[in-house]
Amino acid sequence: MDLPAVTAPDVDARRAAVARFAELAVADGALGRLAELGVWLAAAQGACPPRPPARPRVVVIAADHGIAAAGVSAHAGDATVRQVAAVRESTAPVAVLAPVAGVSVRVVDVGLDQDPDTVDRYRVRRGSGRIDREDALTAEEADRAFRIGRSLADEEVDAGADLLLPASIGVGATTAASVLVAALTGTEPVAVVGRGSGIDDNAWMRKAAAVRDALRRTREHTRDPLALLRVAGGSDLAALTGFCLQAALRRTPVVLDGLVVGTGALLAEELAPGAREWWLVAQRSPEPAMTLAVEHLGLTPVLDLGIRVGDGTGATTVVPLLQMAARLLAETATAADLGLT
Repeated sequence: MDLPAVTAPDVDARRAAVARFAELAVADGALGRLAELGVWLAAAQGACPPRPPARPRVVVIAADHGIAAAGVSAHAGDATVRQVAAVRESTAPVAVLAPVAGVSVRVVDVGLDQDPDTVDRYRVRRGSGRIDREDALTAEEADRAFRIGRSLADEEVDAGADLLLPASIGVGATTAASVLVAALTGTEPVAVVGRGSGIDDNAWMRKAAAVRDALRRTREHTRDPLALLRVAGGSDLAALTGFCLQAALRRTPVVLDGLVVGTGALLAEELAPGAREWWLVAQRSPEPAMTLAVEHLGLTPVLDLGIRVGDGTGATTVVPLLQMAARLLAETATAADLGLT
């Protein structure tokens, strides 16, 4: 696949932000990670001081996974539909926090296991194949889901979003994501399997077996991200890969959170090296596969909240910190302002 090269964030704006923080009337390094966030935002916006994000947007990609039939989740397969309804009814965690952080939320069904009431141009298929036995998608479906993700990022940027927060809802999604992380990082199955939806020991063993069997099916495709998505991913993972990649191509900062989103980002970086410079990891995940993905990307989480839901809750908590970091850079007095040496 021929993709444009990702351009790096603005180096001059980054240097100006570093210099500006050095001039503030605070001890050197005293603002810690807040200063780093301000510098990152300045480089992403190409301006110093940066503007506080004014139109942050959560885009929740929803899909079901056939691997749920293997008993790898604490939830039944129909739970995804109810979780999506909770987001739309503003009772899901991300929807409860979004107004507090000044974030708007959009939900997109790319593969729920139900027949939609109307024709949906974002919908790829109903669910996905059971990846321990069959491919998740056809080649055409994987390509279409990837392109849908890119289109969604374009739509949000064109509508004025200045900070994107991709998110995921889907029973069985962390199992597929764990397989992809293991394939990309050369990690054994037991080292990537986490508790996901809060599974017990028996479900964990079933999940480990499912990851092992699906990972065997990826052996010939470890250097081909789209083939991996076809064999062991799903329409949500393919769409998230396209979304993260296109956001970087559109020079729009992204906050990553959750294993499924992190896996999409990992694949996007494989397809478009340098995309990771446009991303910030919201918080340290309890999922071992997410830890591996973050390390592979060379990124450092902002917070350590232990949040395991992937609906954008963790990413939303970081938005006020970015707004604070921008204001600190713009409005804090300098040593010269106060007549200090």
